[in-house]
Amino acid sequence: MYYVYLIKSDKDKELYTGSTNNLRRRLWEHNHGKNLSTKYRAPFSLVYYEAYLDESDARHRESSLKLRGNALSQLKRRIAQSLLRKIGVRVK
Repeated sequence: MYYVYLIKSDKDKELYTGSTNNLRRRLWEHNHGKNLSTKYRAPFSLVYYEAYLDESDARHRESSLKLRGNALSQLKRRIAQSLLRKIGVRVK
């Protein structure tokens, strides 16, 4: 399996999008400073992921979320309630 994921920095509350074939390992790497682009933003919480059978599908989706603001905005709207709960906002 291949995964596209969104993690949220507990430090600056920003989202990071990535892809991997081992989601647990990758989250551990982000939280332990093993990734240069997220090293100073740890710790992170996993807020969303999608699973794919084919690596090229996962990479394409990751690129879409990173390069096309509309794709990421649409995903954020879809998971907004979860994101709000994560930061402690009550959702009815």
